[in-house]
Amino acid sequence: MILLTVSQIRKHFGPEPVLDGVTLDVRPDERIGLVGPNGCGKTTLLRILAGREDADAGSYQLHASTRLGYLEQQPSFAPGRTLWEEAREALRDLVDLEREALEVADALAAADEPEEHDRLAARYDRLQHELHHRDGYNLDHKIERVLDGLKFARTAFSQPVSSLSGGEQNRLMLAELLLSEAGVMLLDEPSNHLDLEATQWLEEYLIACGAAALLVSHDRYFLDRVTNRTLELFRGTVEAYRGSFSAYRRQKAERLLVERRTYEKQQEEIAKAEEFIRRNRYGQKHAQAEDRRKKLARIEPAPAPREIATPPMAFAEGARSGEIVLRAERIGKTFDRTLFENLDLDVLRGQCWALIGPNGCGKTTLLRCLLGELEPDSGKVSLGQGVKVGYFDQQLLSLDENMRVVDAVRPDRRPIEEQKRREWLARFGIVGRLALQPVARLSGGERCRAALARLAAAEANLLVLDEPTNHLDLWARDALEKALRRFQGTVLLVSHDRYLVNQVADHLIVAEPDRFRVIEGNYETYRHLVAAGQAEQRSQTRSGNEKCEKAVASGGNSPKASAERDTKSPKRRFPYRKVEEIEQDIIGQESEIEELHRLLTVPETYRAGDRVRQLMAEIKKRQDTLAMLYAHWEEATELNW
Repeated sequence: MILLTVSQIRKHFGPEPVLDGVTLDVRPDERIGLVGPNGCGKTTLLRILAGREDADAGSYQLHASTRLGYLEQQPSFAPGRTLWEEAREALRDLVDLEREALEVADALAAADEPEEHDRLAARYDRLQHELHHRDGYNLDHKIERVLDGLKFARTAFSQPVSSLSGGEQNRLMLAELLLSEAGVMLLDEPSNHLDLEATQWLEEYLIACGAAALLVSHDRYFLDRVTNRTLELFRGTVEAYRGSFSAYRRQKAERLLVERRTYEKQQEEIAKAEEFIRRNRYGQKHAQAEDRRKKLARIEPAPAPREIATPPMAFAEGARSGEIVLRAERIGKTFDRTLFENLDLDVLRGQCWALIGPNGCGKTTLLRCLLGELEPDSGKVSLGQGVKVGYFDQQLLSLDENMRVVDAVRPDRRPIEEQKRREWLARFGIVGRLALQPVARLSGGERCRAALARLAAAEANLLVLDEPTNHLDLWARDALEKALRRFQGTVLLVSHDRYLVNQVADHLIVAEPDRFRVIEGNYETYRHLVAAGQAEQRSQTRSGNEKCEKAVASGGNSPKASAERDTKSPKRRFPYRKVEEIEQDIIGQESEIEELHRLLTVPETYRAGDRVRQLMAEIKKRQDTLAMLYAHWEEATELNW
């Protein structure tokens, strides 16, 4: 069954179309990631499908039994309601159903006529069946579950909606959509305004709720966790890919390779034919030349590769610093509560440290203490020999809005000629007339890239980046990751982008409500440590829990912790492999199994003799491989410390 069909949608905002014949369909249980560079029309497409905007041409059809829900970008609530009342309004049809069931029950109790009694009884049974099917007896529990998951405090449930902050109102709109039981959800950046814990909860909710979804997000980790199909919107049209964002990237690279070869080969053949025609048009071989000209006119031109350009980002290599770049010794800071205390850090040259955690638990305060902008209440912070700090501020205050971009990119107190500054801007995708515009006229993504270019031009050997991926599209984020991995200096990174942290970080400082702790590894390492700690807590005594907590807090690298694992851990069944590599293999196998199942539904398959038997055998083979990979993943998760 197809829940939503979209056919040849077109939309113009100028001479060039933003959407130029978009065609797609959404089936049950599909969670589709809609990806594409900034400005390609993703939000426009969602608004058209939600009925908030008209298309210039084309159509879309929603299945009669399906409801469509759209995550609004601008809050709009009825006046006078509390947070709880507004959330309950999303379940209005269930509330009305429950009220009607009570009214029918009262009428049934008062009915004297047998025919009327039977009619009301049948109606009551239908209402009860509907309420039971839709879990209509647990409305309050449903609301609490969603509001708790999106990190609303219980004390806020009775507050007027008008008293909520902008971020809280956006989270309330997301809560209403999740509660609405829409069969197809259109989600535009649903993880905006959510901290790490709430984002993780949303991922699990979307996976488990059973609704289909078409979602736009710049959070690649979110896309990998939630989506099982990917649509690329580029040059006004859509191309479909199996699997999550990581699977899309692999398939995209393979398609591009074929497209480039096909296009280049045809261009080479056309050039040879044109040269032959030019040389022999009036000579003895003029008949052959004319024949080739006619053949050339009939050639169907191969489309140019569908390649999304990425800026070639790079950071200058500053002078070599000392071995110890930054040292924090037993530092602590308290405001209305203790944010951190007795925190020790040694950041060495060439390392990349990432600071992660929920909003409001002291990440920015710690960063300011490490940079010397704020004095810690206890302990001390010192920079190493020859350290030069380059700072990227997420508010982009380093750029003077009234200056031309090419002038604003000049680092403080450094004379750099304009041509060199334009070269730095070009590395970050700011070229041509864009570099001569005032900073105030840049978009968010352009301003972010200009600030990164200014940071690169500073030639620092310690890069401190506070949320550098804000406003960047997926391709610019990928380019930034590559630039940070190539950078030979030291990096201190604050980010909610778990995919970025996974790709570049080798140490984490994790901000938690009651402490900061240091982890050797990336975000996946931290996830597995948390999972292992939770498993230990379920199976051990209280004293055992305390021992596990100490091992986890130190990254699990103490001799005692290692010895305990060595004596308690089972022997390996499989060779050592990184967990991330196994997960990528699992994604690949699942995508292949999904494609094989799709082939089984194609009518041509049943006309090809033994094709069904071959497909079933291949599915069984891949399912066995998948089961083995899951066993390998479980072992690696437990033992790879």
